[in-house]
Amino acid sequence: MVWGSLNLILNPNKKIIVFSLIIILIVFSILNSVASMTMEKNNSRSLNLDTDNLKIEDISGGMGISFFIKNDGDLDILDITVDIEVSKGFIKLQSPNQINISELSAGHSVKVHIKVFGLEFGEPFGYNRITIKISAPNIKTIQRIIVVNVVGPFVGINAVFSNDEGAYEGYTLFSPEYSQYTYLINNSGEIVHSWKSNYLQGLGLHLLKNGNLIRTCLSKINPEFVGGGVTGCIEMYDWNGTLIWKYELTNNLQCLHHDIRPLPNGDILMTAWEYKTAAEAISAGRNPLTLLAGKLWPCFILEVEPTFPEGGNIVWEWHVWDHLIQDFNPLKQNYGVVADHPELIDINFEGSIIGVVDYNHINSIDYNEEFDQILLSSYTQNEIWIIDHSTTTEEASGHIGGNSGKGGDLLYRWGNPQAYRAGNASDQKFFSQHNARWVKPGLPGEGNILVFNNGFLRPGPGLGYSSVDEIIPPVDENGNYSLEPGSAYGPKDLVWSYTAENPTDFYAYYLSSAERLPNGNTFICDGDHGVFFQVTPDKEIVWRYVNLFPDLINIDVFKTQFYPLDYPGLGDFNQKTVNKDIKNRDFLTSKFLNNIIQMFR
Repeated sequence: MVWGSLNLILNPNKKIIVFSLIIILIVFSILNSVASMTMEKNNSRSLNLDTDNLKIEDISGGMGISFFIKNDGDLDILDITVDIEVSKGFIKLQSPNQINISELSAGHSVKVHIKVFGLEFGEPFGYNRITIKISAPNIKTIQRIIVVNVVGPFVGINAVFSNDEGAYEGYTLFSPEYSQYTYLINNSGEIVHSWKSNYLQGLGLHLLKNGNLIRTCLSKINPEFVGGGVTGCIEMYDWNGTLIWKYELTNNLQCLHHDIRPLPNGDILMTAWEYKTAAEAISAGRNPLTLLAGKLWPCFILEVEPTFPEGGNIVWEWHVWDHLIQDFNPLKQNYGVVADHPELIDINFEGSIIGVVDYNHINSIDYNEEFDQILLSSYTQNEIWIIDHSTTTEEASGHIGGNSGKGGDLLYRWGNPQAYRAGNASDQKFFSQHNARWVKPGLPGEGNILVFNNGFLRPGPGLGYSSVDEIIPPVDENGNYSLEPGSAYGPKDLVWSYTAENPTDFYAYYLSSAERLPNGNTFICDGDHGVFFQVTPDKEIVWRYVNLFPDLINIDVFKTQFYPLDYPGLGDFNQKTVNKDIKNRDFLTSKFLNNIIQMFR
């Protein structure tokens, strides 16, 4: 009877195609499950997340989905409800959609098994999820969103997202490094809007208040500047994905890289490299023995006023090269005692191996409107710097002028006092850090500085471990920073820091970002592994997303930007790019799937 009904649906040729497809899908599902397990081993938090005393542990695929619900507290938990929902498509839930657990004793756990049947791909190839929501009186609600591949009764798990009570609701903007797309997702991990560029290398990005997207990209290969974070181009798209502006700076003398920051007046701050020959570097006091590549790429900052539809006016600049000191060659003008000049940058200090060419590798830029100051992250020096933006370009090239009266000299630096001879290795705090940001006005910790401290070669277990560190800079109401002569800039201690319970479980040796949310949570992007999560002030993970785009291997993300639900730049959502309507997948029919299910009953 079953096969008879199948014959009504499929002719012999179609049968061969369909069942060949099923075999391919089975093989793919197995391989994908192996890749998924490898990904999850790289981040042990993925399948063991908890809220208060109720935990979900050991989510696994196979013949359906299995997991444990554990009471990790000292009191029994009563009236636990487990709600199960399957996304629309060719997946059928063969277990009850609600399971009730009358009592779970303290310290005990219960295993739950869910049976499904179907034929579906999960992200990044399709859009198929199984959502588990667990609730009980006086217990925070737990939600797990499981991205699955389903072939018959077999389930392969691509990723597990979490969206628990206590997460701050909003939208996350990100662009995978090796993708042409920029995505906007909601707290359920659903892509609600996307933009497509012709180019990869979307690193710095922002959604403007008018709904326009700006992003960096690599529009062409520059043979003179081949380094991590190279871009060379900035693009602006309207909400509907139309390219409305483009700015390129990539030649044999200068090249954009890494990050951008829009200003309130519509201008855009950009980070860039400039080329210096060995002769120029030696003339500036560089030790010739350290010029292994015969050149240097010091960084500079430029402010561009866009001219639509292409190009712009450079209205302000700041160059590291104008603020150097050295104690190597007494015949040069910038010779001096490095320890006496913390406002200057030692041309011979190399805190990282890449400093032999990429002298600063500034990988982030932020702006403080109250003080009209700029915050930079200098990877090579393992420091953050603050400079005055109120100067003219001429003043920024010197040592006087601006609100600070110090021209373009450093107003503040922190993270590695070795860089200005005010400490030793034990005083170093930052290790290959990224994404220094001020906490925005009105948010918990406003005015503090958050930094993603990657921790590469940080003393401790393994090759290092990552942390998100928050400091209170020693600044007064006028934007002046205090420093005791002969000492390092404060503070001595962090005001808050997040690390994993087992430190090496959270380790992103490159990329990554962090920002403070309105409810006090901190949003963290582990860019190395493409994992985003929210932690509470008490360091509890309450939301988690795993990027699966553009494929299961190239999931790196330079940084994320989070926007609350009421952000004015949010327009009408468009899910057509990724979350394709299931009904358009006409290679199978629901009737066919129902007949297959009957065969296995």
